[in-house]
Amino acid sequence: MNEAVKEAIRTGKTALGIEFGSTRIKAVLVDESHAPIAMGTYDWENRLENNIWTYSLEDIWKGLQGCYKSLTDDVEAKYGEKLTTLGSLGFSGMMHGYMPFNAAGELLVPFRTWRNTQTSEACKKLIPVFNFNIPQRWSIAHLYQAILSGEDHVKDIAFFTTLAGYIHWKLSGEKVLGIGEAAGMFPIDSTIMDYDQKMLDQFDGLHNFDWKIRDILPKVLVAGEPAGVLTAEGAKLLDSTGTLQPGAPMCPPEGDAGTGMVATNSVAVRTGNVSAGTSIFAMVVLEKAMEKVHEEIDMVTTPDGMPVAMVHSQNCTSDLNAWVNLFRENLESFGVKVDTNTLYGTLYNKALEGDADCGGLLPYCYFSGEHITHFEEGRPLFARTPDSKFTLANFMRSHLFTSVGALKLGMDILLKEEGVVVDKLLGHGGFFKTKGVGQKVMAAAVNAPVSVMETAGEGGAWGIALLAAYRKNKTEGESLASYLEEQVFAKEESVQIAPDPKDVEGFEAFMDRYKEGLEIERAAVVHLH
Repeated sequence: MNEAVKEAIRTGKTALGIEFGSTRIKAVLVDESHAPIAMGTYDWENRLENNIWTYSLEDIWKGLQGCYKSLTDDVEAKYGEKLTTLGSLGFSGMMHGYMPFNAAGELLVPFRTWRNTQTSEACKKLIPVFNFNIPQRWSIAHLYQAILSGEDHVKDIAFFTTLAGYIHWKLSGEKVLGIGEAAGMFPIDSTIMDYDQKMLDQFDGLHNFDWKIRDILPKVLVAGEPAGVLTAEGAKLLDSTGTLQPGAPMCPPEGDAGTGMVATNSVAVRTGNVSAGTSIFAMVVLEKAMEKVHEEIDMVTTPDGMPVAMVHSQNCTSDLNAWVNLFRENLESFGVKVDTNTLYGTLYNKALEGDADCGGLLPYCYFSGEHITHFEEGRPLFARTPDSKFTLANFMRSHLFTSVGALKLGMDILLKEEGVVVDKLLGHGGFFKTKGVGQKVMAAAVNAPVSVMETAGEGGAWGIALLAAYRKNKTEGESLASYLEEQVFAKEESVQIAPDPKDVEGFEAFMDRYKEGLEIERAAVVHLH
């Protein structure tokens, strides 16, 4: 096996994916079977400068080179080979944000990341003009806010892009973006696989600058399309030792939403994935665009351009974890030591013994604000009536339910108001770690089967490596969905749980209580400091 891998490394039968996450840059090298054969990482942190969350250009290049060196060290340590050539490569990053450049290619203001939400005025004005939801972190919101604030640099903009778009441009010379990433810059029309022309024209009606918005946006490409090759200058920027040869084909740069969809095999129509941990989001691939504008739902696309509805909730397991730790403290005060997996497993499974509607208990897990229910701040709280069935099983069940409560409100808009059909959801993240429990709860919440893969994917860096492999290996007319299904995930084992009608009914009853009780949460925000 090792020999075959060594040969793949020597002859460039590999694909490299590098993803810039908010705290870690990760590289994954795959062979022809799409299995990861080497990895590299580099830890980095954003900084708050002049009230702007940013990474400097120096941070970006130091991070990229550090991550690539970590990968080449891993290749050498495992296989005794130097990485001189690549079959294909691709870059991914945190979506959205704002990197504007002048005609000389100079960055005009420090990189504004997705974390910057000083764009509410711009969003309030753009949403009615476009009749389309523009979240605060989108690139176009940042640009329009800069216009509204009278920032001097705007007149000099020749090009603006995202972090992934910037890296790709410097390594290939191409000012392009994958369509999924582009969808976080400016609204996309999936019927033409490009920016929405009507909205482009509408935006140009809102400013008096010499540039047209289309001329300063990156060109949109779909997965599999040529996006340039690694230039000699690009190879030196990636590998400061000069060992890496130029010429490898590059796939369109993508955002972390798109690479997450690829890594979980969730790009086909009527499929979706739910990532549940500290926060929770669900992405569902739609058959057609939605009828109405919903500020609770972001519209993006898959890397091959299909419309995707994204529901994102700020709060998920933080309060649940806090209660589990309280139970741990209780046990330890009696001299009982219990390992973390057993503790979570026992308490989560206890929830399955509870009443379908959680026996009248009502917690809110709002550690922070929650835009779906219109809270700027949060207060974790627990409420019950004297006649509630206050048992451990109901207590745990209610905390599992409330962890996905806000997400369910967003999903209900999709499934009930918009009539979106979901054939299956793939769950990943800490909420699903205890076998069968998180799945059962999520299946009840969305009234659709939920799957969990036996072997968890390697995340976004693996996702962009798969897109790089698809760019090089796909056959004529082979769609991304069928490539993933047949070439990558054909042997992947997954466990699917269908919704139990009693659980579905119980969750609906719980949500009636949840919506009714939001005034309690509001009072806590106002009065509890």
